[in-house]
Amino acid sequence: MCNSILFIINCISKRETPPNFTSLQFVMISRTTIDNVFETARVEEVIGDFVQLKKSGSNFKGLSPFSDERTPSFMVSPVKQIWKDFSSGKGGNVVSFLMEHEHFTYPEAIKYLAKKYGIEVEETEQTDEQKQQANERESLYLVSEFAKEYFHKTLLETEEGKAIGKSYFKERGFSDATIKKFSLGYSPEGWTAFTDEALKNGYQLSYLEKTGLTIVKGEKKFDRFKGRVMFPILSMSGRTLGFGGRILKTDKKAAKYLNSPESEIYHKSKVLYGIYHAKQSIAKEDNCYLVEGYTDVIQFHQRGIENVVSSSGTALTPEQIRLVNRLTKNITVLFDGDAAGLRASLRGVDLILEQGMNVKICTFPEGEDPDSFAREHSLEDLTRYLEEQAQDFIAFKASLLANEAKNDPVKKADTIRDMVVSISKIPDVIKQEVYIKECSRIMDISEEVLFNTLAQLLQKERRDASKKPVSQKEQMEVVPNTPQQVKKVDVQYELERKIIELLLLYGMVEEEFEDLILETNEAGEITFSPEKSNAKVFEKIYLDLQDDEVEFTNPEFKELYFEIIERLNQQQEFKIETLVNQLEPEKAEAITDILMQEEKYQLHDWERKEIYVKEKKYTISQIVSETILNLRRELVTKKIVELSTEVKELTEESQKENSLQDIVDYITLKKILSEKLRRVL
Repeated sequence: MCNSILFIINCISKRETPPNFTSLQFVMISRTTIDNVFETARVEEVIGDFVQLKKSGSNFKGLSPFSDERTPSFMVSPVKQIWKDFSSGKGGNVVSFLMEHEHFTYPEAIKYLAKKYGIEVEETEQTDEQKQQANERESLYLVSEFAKEYFHKTLLETEEGKAIGKSYFKERGFSDATIKKFSLGYSPEGWTAFTDEALKNGYQLSYLEKTGLTIVKGEKKFDRFKGRVMFPILSMSGRTLGFGGRILKTDKKAAKYLNSPESEIYHKSKVLYGIYHAKQSIAKEDNCYLVEGYTDVIQFHQRGIENVVSSSGTALTPEQIRLVNRLTKNITVLFDGDAAGLRASLRGVDLILEQGMNVKICTFPEGEDPDSFAREHSLEDLTRYLEEQAQDFIAFKASLLANEAKNDPVKKADTIRDMVVSISKIPDVIKQEVYIKECSRIMDISEEVLFNTLAQLLQKERRDASKKPVSQKEQMEVVPNTPQQVKKVDVQYELERKIIELLLLYGMVEEEFEDLILETNEAGEITFSPEKSNAKVFEKIYLDLQDDEVEFTNPEFKELYFEIIERLNQQQEFKIETLVNQLEPEKAEAITDILMQEEKYQLHDWERKEIYVKEKKYTISQIVSETILNLRRELVTKKIVELSTEVKELTEESQKENSLQDIVDYITLKKILSEKLRRVL
């Protein structure tokens, strides 16, 4: 009976160390560079460039950058140097975040981090053949990056570029430092100047056409942006997505501004000009200035206000607003003093309100725009003006629409309804009530009337939503009214997962454990005799599972178990971030999911709701012992079920008696384990 729980076959076998994923797959960058990047990069700093993070205990939390949400489900652990997005299930280290969020390849993510932290990248030069072998998306990025550098070099180093392009930027008041910061450029007048240079450098015509840099008509080809000054449009991580080009000569047939066409990498509705240079300042100032043009953004930066972006002349979209929403909840929209169709522009304000953001509006004196005003005023004067003139959206809209209505009662009624429509877009009911009260005060109308109007609008929205035609995919399938089956918990899966977690968190910690020695007393009963000993957590787990000949049933956990045990056994200092950084993305994500599972409860901010959750007070030795005992009990339970099934098929009485006795012994063993577990708990 001493070996009664040793029923799982296949003892733990020796496993060879897997090849290092990063060093094999990405030979272009040296191992030294990769190690330096991982040692230097801080996950909270890198992700903080893309997502507004707020402290939550020892971690940070924020809105998911992978889904549209209004309550945080995104968690970053500075201690473990990992992140987890509970809304999408994604997770991993600093590199995996860049690969998921910015669609970087592994080498590009490493290069991005190296540039951010000033680390020299050791790599071999890519050949023309390797450039051609890059996948299409990466090829589009490569072509766009080449174009940015070509236009910038042309502006600074050619006679035509200096005389035409640079002279224009100097007239706008841009310094050399500003021109360099925004990589401003110039596309020569020649019909194929850029295209010829790109082809000469090994870039394929098909990619030049797909990015819109070259227009191809039959056998003819020519540059889209010829004779224009160039404004590169960058992603939040600094990748070149497309371009805006301004023509300098008077030509009624040509558009004043011309943007890159939509492509696989450039979607104008999802991009904000200047977001790359503004992201850190937006998060720091907790506010974003929204302007209309490229030069507005650049002039503000040059004056010293960097938390500014532009919609590049296009109507504001929800995707653009969500880009800002990751960094701040506050937007100040800046309008030209003589902006035509100002009322139409206010529709963008309603979109911002729908995203649950706080909106202020500031207009400049007649005849001025953000560019000209910033050029003519000092930083101190500009800052003071923005602070003093920025109005809450409801006050601004009231003054604007009230001026239009004047003494016309009908127009005034329309104005009030227009304001209530904006308030109805706000998802927060508390904010709705505050704005209704403010609207009542400004427009001198009773709150009751405004609240009734708001209720009617919201009710109409719900009715319209219910009348919206449902697509075939969205239609509900009629199924029989049968009781819903509750998904059964896989106990062994959860216990194996817990063992991985314990190894990761406490593997090298030495604790005093109470081992259970299985014995039979004088009365022939099975008992456990306690025996105390000191051991590291990983040694305790490994030896106990080996003694019981337990093998993991989940293949993913099984691989992770051996990987972790081997590292703990060989390394004097075990770091989770080092392990995560060296594993394949799938394994790294699995580890992240395990480690961050407990952390997700911090997202709910229970204390703010006056709900106080008791923290676990287990000692490490207790929780390790409890997990192992639970696994033993689960395995014993499965053995009882297995034997009970077998005994029904036996025909000989002697075999039945032996099997029944085994079942009794296992039931006794399970009872002892259960009693021991209650004592531990």
